[in-house]
Amino acid sequence: MERRELFGFLSSSVKEGVREKENETIIVRPPYYNDIDAFATECQKCEGECASLCQEQIIVISTDKTPQLVFNNRGCTYCDECAIACPSDVLLVENKTLINVEILINKDKCLSWQGVMCFSCKDPCLENAIDFQAMFMPEINDKCTKCGFCIGRCPTEAIDVIKVNS
Repeated sequence: MERRELFGFLSSSVKEGVREKENETIIVRPPYYNDIDAFATECQKCEGECASLCQEQIIVISTDKTPQLVFNNRGCTYCDECAIACPSDVLLVENKTLINVEILINKDKCLSWQGVMCFSCKDPCLENAIDFQAMFMPEINDKCTKCGFCIGRCPTEAIDVIKVNS
């Protein structure tokens, strides 16, 4: 096997692994829970008040009647309204924390990492959590609140949401 064939083979194997990870469905919960299992038991009795009172309309009630966050157009402002509305105390203001995910910029998909000037992710970020080296190569810094406002604004869907094991 020649060196070129070897690198081509290795590259295709890595890309396929990434593709499988991208197809994985990640459920993002509102940032006010203490017991992840309570969603499966308590939300069955609820009418989805958390979703109807969400100012940003990012809470969607799934087919299993549990709330999840969808960052297609907007993000979470951590306004507490979903926790205040929760009748079964699955969501409580005193359990407020950052959303339990990691948000990363996929360098292979990002326009700026490809040399195209794009600030679509930086513009909606109120926390200045995205740093650019010169005018390119954005990276998410430790100011990120995982609010998700940058996700739906990216024209190439280059911002990945990674599940964090709790």
